[in-house]
Amino acid sequence: MDDPMTGSSSSITSSNLPWVEKYRPVEFDDIVGNRDIVDRLQELVERGNFPNLLLAGPPGIGKTTTILCLCRKMLGSQMKDAVLELNASNDRGIDVVRNKIKMFAQTKVTLPPGKVKVIILDEADSMTETAQQALRRIMELYSKTTRFALACNTSEKIIEPIQSRCAVIRFQKLNDNDITTRIQQICKKESVSYDEEGLKAIIYTAQGDLRQGLNNLQSCHDGLGKVTEANVFRVCDEPHPLTIRKIIDHCIDGNFDEAYKLLQQLWKMGYSPEDIITNVFRITKTHPMSEYHKLEFVKEIGLTHLRIIKGVNSLLQLSALIAELCKKSAKPKK
Repeated sequence: MDDPMTGSSSSITSSNLPWVEKYRPVEFDDIVGNRDIVDRLQELVERGNFPNLLLAGPPGIGKTTTILCLCRKMLGSQMKDAVLELNASNDRGIDVVRNKIKMFAQTKVTLPPGKVKVIILDEADSMTETAQQALRRIMELYSKTTRFALACNTSEKIIEPIQSRCAVIRFQKLNDNDITTRIQQICKKESVSYDEEGLKAIIYTAQGDLRQGLNNLQSCHDGLGKVTEANVFRVCDEPHPLTIRKIIDHCIDGNFDEAYKLLQQLWKMGYSPEDIITNVFRITKTHPMSEYHKLEFVKEIGLTHLRIIKGVNSLLQLSALIAELCKKSAKPKK
């Protein structure tokens, strides 16, 4: 069996693996998007050293994958002994910091000159503040032999002392072209039958999250065969954008009755208010309405979304939204 770190092992191409893992990049050149950041990290590794890292950004854009590629490039076959990977959303208490992390930092590993051990903390923003306070001291004590790589969704939840000890790198959401290219490559390798509308639907549901896009693609392919627009929205269980667009069109025309009929139809189909309001916002962003209307619509959608998140998630709340949108579009009486 080939070494899994080379990307050519039978375990990586095994048919029972989720595509997210099967096609996880193993080299810097394979990583999708955020090329400036990836190239900068590659240069750091080639020079033989790097600082503690704090990688922040939305989920599914390659933060953890980038760290793993960095470790693989720097340590090669010694990665197994010299890297500790923890998911801080599970291992987030002070005991884990005192035991697992501190013990690994103290462990002696024979490495070539200039190489260091790496501790990867995924979902680091889930760590308790007490655990973070204990971690900052360990980062200082073992800085000669150990580097920390923290991945999080929001860096604001990481305490300032840790942020100041790290090089903070902010990842951006992947653009649609990057995701499309990657999805097409995987469709070709897996002999996935798809049409252009189906591919656009996958990109729409991914919303810059490649992991989400791949999961949706595999679910649609395994569950329903061909990747078409209807099948994608059926698998993802999201309100169809065309229906949402019609609701917005009716609101622009000031036609409350027709907009309400479609909204009621979505409600009876069992879609959650969060899914409906999120899709209303997505469609409004790209709708070719006037700039004034778009700003007014987004303001009302945001206020309704806030109420829904706070728990007021009834049909009445969504009905009030479309009534307000129709009111914004109504021509002033003379």
